[in-house]
Amino acid sequence: MTADIFLQTLASGILIGLMYALVAIGLTMIFGVMDVVNFAHGEFMMLGMYSSFWLFSLYALDPMLTLPLTVLMLFAFGVLLYKLVIRRIINAPMVSQIFTTFGLMILLRGVAQFLWKPDFRSIENSWVAGTVKLGAFQLGRPQIVAGIGAVLVTLAVHQFLHRTKWGAALEATAADKEAAQLMGIDSHKMFALAWGIGAACAGAAGVLLSTFFPIFPEVGANFILLAFVVVNLGGFGSITGAFWAGIMVGVIEVMGGLLLGPQYKTAVVLVVFLAVLMFRPQGLLGKA
Repeated sequence: MTADIFLQTLASGILIGLMYALVAIGLTMIFGVMDVVNFAHGEFMMLGMYSSFWLFSLYALDPMLTLPLTVLMLFAFGVLLYKLVIRRIINAPMVSQIFTTFGLMILLRGVAQFLWKPDFRSIENSWVAGTVKLGAFQLGRPQIVAGIGAVLVTLAVHQFLHRTKWGAALEATAADKEAAQLMGIDSHKMFALAWGIGAACAGAAGVLLSTFFPIFPEVGANFILLAFVVVNLGGFGSITGAFWAGIMVGVIEVMGGLLLGPQYKTAVVLVVFLAVLMFRPQGLLGKA
């Protein structure tokens, strides 16, 4: 293996890892604030991809232009979903919560198949189409833009959590719900906000991915498994942990595919995941 191949593979792993991180950040936020595992999170990303596709196909609006609109739409959808469904199972047993979000996953996927058929779709000739040549190797411009977008969205979420009163209230609710309520923080508002931000992050990932990844109803399944791995590795509830774990998973996946073969790339990630959990069950940056 030459140095050029190694560097190009490493760069590709970092870029796809940033997308895993962005999907996982929304997932870990919902769990960190509410202790609810959202199996429908991949379908939020799928809806973001379809939103990007239809706005491009029907109105010739580039995904980079419609990114803020899709993020707002997914935020509103997440808040609405919390108020209509999730709020009713907040105090239910964990099994009930799992079956509810799993049912939402099946429902959203089925609705997508009914409305848009199981066909594979793609966005051609977007603003970011093409490649960028860096020395002896080249990378797709959509992947580079998606990676930069993932970093910017992650920074925005981090700043929101650490620089605003709403963010402080979210972190207080995540740390101790009962104490936060005694301090006058409305836990249901915080839960709705967490679902909105989580859905918005997944929607942003969907828009960024839509410029180079096939769009179809089951696309969320390709990312949700690795998103759960990222959340576990980074530590449930840790935004920073999810970011770095996402990059790590992306690099391990592509390097495993390069060295052992594409059919083994996911297996390599899962082996590393199990090894980390054996020695640090709380994840890399999670609390014991």
